[in-house]
Amino acid sequence: MYANISNAARKAIYRREGFACALCGNPKHLQVHHVLKRSQGGKGNPQNLICLCAQCHALVHGTFKYPEGYITKEDAELAIIEYLADYYAPDWDPRAP
Repeated sequence: MYANISNAARKAIYRREGFACALCGNPKHLQVHHVLKRSQGGKGNPQNLICLCAQCHALVHGTFKYPEGYITKEDAELAIIEYLADYYAPDWDPRAP
């Protein structure tokens, strides 16, 4: 599960997000998500990683759905891209080593 992400990188991502989910702010059940999947060439670098709670992580993987009126999978994916692109602008590239 933690393959391709060093402990130092994982801790840096948790710290960057303030030890809370970058989407909903939940400080519990935190996980690190690869924006660009490893199978698609995504690396374990900060530009390709984001801290999500277990529910938001499941949402972006399509295995969970929030009730009507809450964030959708598509909205979550867009919010993640915007968050990281703004954070690392103008040089954001999740494929970077």
